[in-house]
Amino acid sequence: MTQTVKLAKLKRSEKNVRTSPPRNIEAMAASIEARGIMQNLLVTPSKPRGMFEIIAGDRRYLGAMMLAEAGTIDATGYDVPVKIVSGDEADLREVSLTENFQREPMTVAEECVAFQHFLKTDGDIDAVAKRFGQTRRFIEGRLRLANLAEPIFTALAEGRISYEMAKAYGSTEDTAKQQRVFEAYGQSSYVNADQIRRAIANDTMKSSDPVAILVGAQAYVAAGGRIERELFSEDGDRWSDPELAQSLAATIMEAEAKRLGEEQGLAWIRPIASSSLYGATADLHRVPLQPAPLTEEEAARSDAIVERCEALEETMADEGIEDDAYATLEEEYDTLRSEYEALNSKPPVLSDEIKGQVGTFLMLGRDGTLTLETTYYSETPLRVGDGDGPVVPGRSAKDAGSLPPEAVAPGGKPLSARLHDELAVQRRDILAASILGDPALALDYMLFATVDQARGYVTYGTTIGARRPDDPQMPKDQPATQAQIALAEAREALDSSWTEPARVVERFDAFRALDDDAKAAWLAVMVAGSLQAKPDYSSVKTNPLHVRLASIMDVRPAQWWRPTAANFFDRVSKGTLLALLTEVGGPVLAARYVGSKKGEISTSCEKLFAGEAITEAEIKEAALAWVPDAMRFDVSAAGDIEEVEVEDDDLDGDLGDEGDLDGGGDPDADDADLDGDLDDGAGIEGGEDDAANDEDAALVAAE
Repeated sequence: MTQTVKLAKLKRSEKNVRTSPPRNIEAMAASIEARGIMQNLLVTPSKPRGMFEIIAGDRRYLGAMMLAEAGTIDATGYDVPVKIVSGDEADLREVSLTENFQREPMTVAEECVAFQHFLKTDGDIDAVAKRFGQTRRFIEGRLRLANLAEPIFTALAEGRISYEMAKAYGSTEDTAKQQRVFEAYGQSSYVNADQIRRAIANDTMKSSDPVAILVGAQAYVAAGGRIERELFSEDGDRWSDPELAQSLAATIMEAEAKRLGEEQGLAWIRPIASSSLYGATADLHRVPLQPAPLTEEEAARSDAIVERCEALEETMADEGIEDDAYATLEEEYDTLRSEYEALNSKPPVLSDEIKGQVGTFLMLGRDGTLTLETTYYSETPLRVGDGDGPVVPGRSAKDAGSLPPEAVAPGGKPLSARLHDELAVQRRDILAASILGDPALALDYMLFATVDQARGYVTYGTTIGARRPDDPQMPKDQPATQAQIALAEAREALDSSWTEPARVVERFDAFRALDDDAKAAWLAVMVAGSLQAKPDYSSVKTNPLHVRLASIMDVRPAQWWRPTAANFFDRVSKGTLLALLTEVGGPVLAARYVGSKKGEISTSCEKLFAGEAITEAEIKEAALAWVPDAMRFDVSAAGDIEEVEVEDDDLDGDLGDEGDLDGGGDPDADDADLDGDLDDGAGIEGGEDDAANDEDAALVAAE
């Protein structure tokens, strides 16, 4: 039967099947304060006499108790509507399960319409948010979804798109833009919320973008810029007029570059709205400047610091050391590390004689600050002398070493051939997994690749094929990468019903009967599976078509692959690791590990580059964005593949005895070269730091 019971006479019960702590009690308390308890609690008599245990309705009870504890209601006088049930423990648990199991929450679309209708009569968003125990941002988010372009909201209400997809479309208030993106992507089952958000964001700029931080919201709005609030993520608001923001930033940077150029007497300073110089130095020549040399006393002191730090670490590793003694040693270690950093961080020396012939770049950092690059460049080759020593020509920025960037580790040392092969395969897997989501691009690439190459004869009556590439050998015990998992899941999800018939014509007819989405999935998987990790065994260059595909899809390898001790850090030298730490965190970060053993540095690097280390935000961001050049698609060595002219007559004949699509030849002919030695002078550095590379004595050579 239904009746009322005083709040103070209720208590929680172990017979309630809901055992996890109820969520969002504050929202329930706000609702009870505004409307009271609108649904009966299920209770059963308990001891002492007059008390009742709650079988279902814990959240309503806790919301009311929160109001009682705040003094809003009196627990001894507040009437709670209840329905009293009785029975043994099994019966009561079944009642609790039935009440909780049969409840169905409102859909997101229903919530949106309800809040929109409610606010038509009460337009105070803050009051509505308080009444329902929600934040203003939550209510605004539901209103944004309610105002989605009509086809998108209908798709949400009918369950054809998910809540996450709806939020992606709602990342802009511009319904025309929403509908354009929906018409382009809405019918594809391979598009995810991130792709929708990126498609919309291409016409906007985050308020956290370095350009936006530099310009400032006040100056941007004063110039006529528009700002949209971002309600469905923590990325900040979006600026709807990125061209205006970029124009304002260019004006600021050009003025600052002019001021610094006149102040320092340089020939030029080029502003660049980026923290990277990729592509900016292609036609320039780096001026090789040395840091101010250490004096004999400073050099001796630097060596002494390294020796002392190593001794301190060995002493501090003793688990039996007293806490006070350890603290004293640690303080000395920190002091020495700071001194070492100060000694070895002298800026390069730029003589007055060449200042008027060189220039540099004004960079825009991730935090919106302007920084003057300390590396100098000349527009023509410049001969630079050190005073008493010989005069040497400046090195071209686009030919900084004998090896392309993909083959070089941080610090300038070549990667081993085996490590480079593994990184190339994993980079290819990332591109392959990315192309799964863009069947149209896969089709374009497949058609171009097939019509632009010499063709041979195969038994299926067509020259088109997507045979598996001859990949370098990969370790058998290497864990599956995120890209490899995505590829495997895509293959498992394929509709393979058409493969059952035994005769090829029947299989062809069955394949034709598949819908377009199923065919598109097969196309994307086949193209993804055909991608080559390397053009051939000896190559260290990135295929330029892979670079173009990656740029079209905005592929970011760092989001797919992270370096670990097993797949990278244990495979390079200690010097390379210190150079890498300097690259992402400067000399300060590298100095922390100058006295550490390589294994310890490798373990620390794995945590740092996985984002698990406690460090400065800028260093963490740089580490999470870093991948070796062998994994990048935007390195300068991604040159064109050498093209070989094919006579028309050759198109009708076989390319080789086996009709090889690559022009014949044994793909394994050069295997022996990979395991042999290179010429003298190309060997790996000695010492225990490079022990991990002993098995890979062959280094990647320049093409």
